[in-house]
Amino acid sequence: MNFTETAWKVFNQSIEDYHVSDDVNTLINNPFEKDTLERILYAKNWIDTVQWHLEDIIRDENINPAEALQLKRRIDASNQQRTDLVEFIDSWFLNKFENITPKPDAKINTETIAWAVDRLSILALKVYHMSLEANRESASEEHRANCQAKLDVLLTQQEDLSTSINQLLTDIENGDVKMKVYKQMKMYNDESLNPILYQKGQQK
Repeated sequence: MNFTETAWKVFNQSIEDYHVSDDVNTLINNPFEKDTLERILYAKNWIDTVQWHLEDIIRDENINPAEALQLKRRIDASNQQRTDLVEFIDSWFLNKFENITPKPDAKINTETIAWAVDRLSILALKVYHMSLEANRESASEEHRANCQAKLDVLLTQQEDLSTSINQLLTDIENGDVKMKVYKQMKMYNDESLNPILYQKGQQK
């Protein structure tokens, strides 16, 4: 089983586990051993899965404004956790490839391994939920047919993205691509970088 096959399996296990209770307040119960890549991937997808459903909830037109604000802040915190974990995954791969010497003409990829894995995790959620819609008995036949067509595209994306990630890993191992990682440096959660936050602090 190659890397993306493992990741896809772990992501789907996380999604299935979440939907046992289908509750955004359910605590994660990671089944994988400490310090394994599978444990990290499971945690990554669990964050994505909870946030997927938070995004659904906040789009309720009848939601209480105060509740919506709390949800928005929870989504912001989730986004920060997601970014931190993606960067941790990149650090894991940096350590894995630390003894690889890139060739003089090695290329630089526009996307790191972990951010591609992030897209694969979100894609697993899209496939799961689109499959539900394509098979929802209460929906019209037209709706199910439209969703099946979209599902077919998503599955093609999964195949292509998985191939691309595996090729990138091979290219890094062979020294054909130089692995470089840049921190996201998100500013909106940082009280020293978000002008709304630091100006508010100066007014006290």
